Amino acid sequence: MRRARGLQLLLLLAGTSWAISVNIPPEIEQHPTIITQTSSPIIALPYDNSVTIKCEAAGNPPPQYRWTKDGVDFTPPELLDPTTGTFVVHNKQLAQYQGKYRCYAFNKLGTAMTEETQLIASSTPKFPKEALDPMVVQEGEPFVLSCNPPASVVPCQIHWMSINLQHIPQDERVAMGIDGNLYFSHALQNDSRRDYTCVAAFNTIRTIVQKSPMTVVVQSDAAPKHTKPRILLPSGVQTEVVLLKGKELALECLPGGYPTPTVEWMKMGESLPERIKYDNFGKLLTVSNVDEGVQGKYMCKAQNVEGEEVHYFDVIVEEPPQWQSGPPQSQLSVIGSDVHIRCAVSGKPVPDITWRKNGEIFTDDPVKQKRVLEDTVVLRNASPDDSAVYQCEASNPHGTLLANVNIMVMNMAPLILTTDLLEYGVVRGGDIVLNCTVFGSPPPSISWARAETLADVEGERFLVLTNKSLQIISAEKADSGEYACVASSSEGKSTIIARLDVKDQTKIMTPPQDMQVVSGTAAQLTCQAQFDESLRNSFEVTWMKDDVEIPLNFEEKYSLTHEKLQILNVNLSDQGVYTCIARTSLDMDNASALMTVLDVPDAPAYLEISELQGPQNISLSWAPGADHNSPVTEFVVEFEESQWDPGRWKELKKVSGNLATTDLILHGHLNYQFRVYAANTVGPGPPSEPTPRHKTPPAAPDRNPENIKIQGHLPHQMEISWEPLLPIEHNGPGLEYKVSYRRLGLDDQWKEHLVKRHSFVVRNTSTFVPYEIKIQSRNSDGWGPEPKVITGYSGEDVPTAAPRDVAVEVINTTVLKVSWTPVALATVRGHLGGYNVHWLKKRSLLNPSKLLDERQSLSFPGKRNHAIVPGLEPFSEYSLTVNVFNKKGNGPKSDPVIFSTPEGVPGQVPILTTSNVQEDSILLVWGPPSETKGILIGYLLQYLLINESSLEVLESRERNITASDTTQWQLRGLKEGSMYRFQLRACTRAGCGPPRAQESHTVTAEGVASSQRDTSTRGWLIGTMCAVALLTLVVVIACFVRRNKGGKYSGTPQPAQRQDMQLMEQVKEKEDLHPDVESQGMNDDTFCEYSDSEEKPLKGGSLCSLTANDGMEDNLSRDSLVDYADGGREFDEDGSFIGEYSGPKQRRGSVSEPNGHSLVAQA
Repeated sequence: MRRARGLQLLLLLAGTSWAISVNIPPEIEQHPTIITQTSSPIIALPYDNSVTIKCEAAGNPPPQYRWTKDGVDFTPPELLDPTTGTFVVHNKQLAQYQGKYRCYAFNKLGTAMTEETQLIASSTPKFPKEALDPMVVQEGEPFVLSCNPPASVVPCQIHWMSINLQHIPQDERVAMGIDGNLYFSHALQNDSRRDYTCVAAFNTIRTIVQKSPMTVVVQSDAAPKHTKPRILLPSGVQTEVVLLKGKELALECLPGGYPTPTVEWMKMGESLPERIKYDNFGKLLTVSNVDEGVQGKYMCKAQNVEGEEVHYFDVIVEEPPQWQSGPPQSQLSVIGSDVHIRCAVSGKPVPDITWRKNGEIFTDDPVKQKRVLEDTVVLRNASPDDSAVYQCEASNPHGTLLANVNIMVMNMAPLILTTDLLEYGVVRGGDIVLNCTVFGSPPPSISWARAETLADVEGERFLVLTNKSLQIISAEKADSGEYACVASSSEGKSTIIARLDVKDQTKIMTPPQDMQVVSGTAAQLTCQAQFDESLRNSFEVTWMKDDVEIPLNFEEKYSLTHEKLQILNVNLSDQGVYTCIARTSLDMDNASALMTVLDVPDAPAYLEISELQGPQNISLSWAPGADHNSPVTEFVVEFEESQWDPGRWKELKKVSGNLATTDLILHGHLNYQFRVYAANTVGPGPPSEPTPRHKTPPAAPDRNPENIKIQGHLPHQMEISWEPLLPIEHNGPGLEYKVSYRRLGLDDQWKEHLVKRHSFVVRNTSTFVPYEIKIQSRNSDGWGPEPKVITGYSGEDVPTAAPRDVAVEVINTTVLKVSWTPVALATVRGHLGGYNVHWLKKRSLLNPSKLLDERQSLSFPGKRNHAIVPGLEPFSEYSLTVNVFNKKGNGPKSDPVIFSTPEGVPGQVPILTTSNVQEDSILLVWGPPSETKGILIGYLLQYLLINESSLEVLESRERNITASDTTQWQLRGLKEGSMYRFQLRACTRAGCGPPRAQESHTVTAEGVASSQRDTSTRGWLIGTMCAVALLTLVVVIACFVRRNKGGKYSGTPQPAQRQDMQLMEQVKEKEDLHPDVESQGMNDDTFCEYSDSEEKPLKGGSLCSLTANDGMEDNLSRDSLVDYADGGREFDEDGSFIGEYSGPKQRRGSVSEPNGHSLVAQA
């Protein structure tokens, strides 16, 4: 019969026409489709408040729902959502709602249904209350204690325990079977007890129940007899075991007999499976994940000395129904075609297949050409009436499969479901898919063309996918434009347009760079990207650390500004790979950089002390901590001792960073503990945990006092002091010092004194005589090492002699060289400190009648016979003395030497103005210099004609003004409308001072006429005011000069007018040949320096000045101040200059003037 049906099916399939499985778009009317349902079974536990049974379907129109319970129509008690079929059963109703439920979803096109869902309500399991009689057994006989746990839908675990909840011991003789009973292969006397209790634990529902205790009484008349084995479980000779593929096989064989039988397993005709396991002392055989290869006949054999017994197991592996190639698919067919629905399932035993149409049984109808042939339904010459939901249900004893198959028979013109004129964007080089979702029956054909040219799209980069969408690979700018999707079939034609815009790629131009950052500082990562301007609104930059996105502004640690990621207060947790992602709505680019965080090293660990040559000579070792990416440069060992400075840690030793051990020499009589910290280029790390205390015994001192000082504050005594040993250096109690001393070269015996303080005074000594001194430390445990001998002197006294042959050589107007004969060392009576030079300004030669008392001095250390004295004032008379000094004080002064300083060049004119400017004349007005430094003999005026555009000097003229009291000068013969620069210098016989400059313009004839017309009414008033202001200024300047100099050249004879003219012309000639040293500022080897003039740089200009002859410059160069002896350029404590001049020796006891200071130049 089955063969005949199969032949009919083949004949029907031979005439099949077009039909296709298809996903119908939701916009088209379609049958209901189940999308959510609750799997079976549903086990409702006692503590569940409610149970939800779900049923939800999709369809157009939206489906409605109905339910059946145990095959009968059923109205749910409470729908969870009116738009679905899901309903809720509450806890109190669970018992009455137990059963099998099926949901039906229907609309006008058909009905879909779910598989049956069984609801099981679980109650709390309980053992029945019963009175159990004692079990009396004979010793040596087997017996069984039955548990019979309460039935429940949830699994349970069985335990045999005593009344005190102690497990009953199990072994080869006593074992619990998988049925929960306790089997004894034979009874022994110690099996007698009154509290055998079966405990059932239902973990799923958190419940434990126990059976009433059972009593076992074992009787014994004599020694137990040996008995042949017999199998207690399973009973009989053979057992059939049926299980599903993939489950676990469990075969159990529990024998009785005395002595205890052993169990042996075998498989008839073949070897046992490889995955086999033995449990319960060999009585239980298990095989996991069984398949067809496991099935067969197994035998268990129980044997002892009295014989054996066997039991056979027939193992059969079966399967629930399964789809061979998935459930049948919904189909869309055209009118008049043949439709085939095949339900291909497998299972063991072979499943039975039931067909339904819209939930109703569907049977074979040859007349209407609707055939049901075993697993296939054939609809010949299908019409729209055949559109429905067909159900295929396959079942065998192990389960059920259900498939809803939507069959739609219709003709329909192509319907393009994709939106028309949809815009697509893609970056250059990227792939893009232009969608064209089409529905139609029969299925339409799809073609793509460029909308501008209607030419078909061709080329390797253009692919039409199975869903009829157009994929463009590696898009180019030329691909931008409109594309037409054309769908056509026998029922009609439809077209849409897709617009494509190919944009520039997003690319990171400045990626972040790998960096090393010190912990605690800030880090900055740069990420600059370029992108298509049309995508600016969607462009963003995000950052990731180790593939996790960084939350910007998180706790103000991260911030993103101007394409830079700022990380504040970096720590070790910030180390990692940072990735910058530049993203638009179409594409993205990324770049990564490794940030390494440098931090101080971790604290060393596992410090260990080991003695080398005793408690005072130890080795300290440690395990270095992590260096945090910066190698350790050094380890620092610190110590703390509890006797002298408890709680304070001090540095003991530094160790190279590549070592982890060091030797330490310790002081005695201390209780130490040590710790170590590491340092790298970032800084020092935290210290380690301190070591246990290490105590050293007392010992003699390791060293003697240092920094011994010998001083003599009084002439006839010697004070000895030293730096005492630190408390930790005492090495023991009773520290004191032995002071030993003797006269150098005179005494052989040492005078010794023991003292506890750190100073000692030797009295009644001669003045400043040498001694040998040594100091040795000792304590209660002995003496320190042999001390070193040092030399010192007794107390000093003031010197008794003054320097002789004091001579002075005037170098220039402010500097002189002084020399003398040093005193005999015996008269110094102490360590020679040096020499003091004192000088007194007696009078200024500008006002010799006024006596002065201006004193100054300089100290020159060491043994010397001359010095350079700076800071004198020109044209003055001085008195000078010299004395020697030591630490005790100053010796007597030498006889005074009287000398005078020559004239100097005057200071700068304080003010220079121009007025009364005409076409060819200008009036110059000035004030005399505040410091003349000699007798003022007149002024040198230089005026330069300047090119205003190039600032070049076109013409230079000079004018000697010999009247020293002149303060204005009318210059005539100037060019009309021109720029002039005027430079005015004040002059003495030593030369002319620095210039004062002023610029002005002459006016044109038109300017003069215009000015006269404009000021004709006010000219007399302005002229009067200017004259008054000028006279007031001249009076104020004159008063200021007289106040500072005591009157203008008081007591000084004035030279004749003609002599002044001749003198100034000679001075000018000398100045042209030898510029004055003082007027131009002294060189680096002198002390005095003048400020620069206000003169502007002029191209082609020259400056002419009055100067002294060049002898002064030559003399100053020969006696340069850089020739100080011993390199001494020092100042004493009060700021005065200290130095020694080492030039050529001069005559003592005399005063010499500088060479060539004559103010009369030779023609």
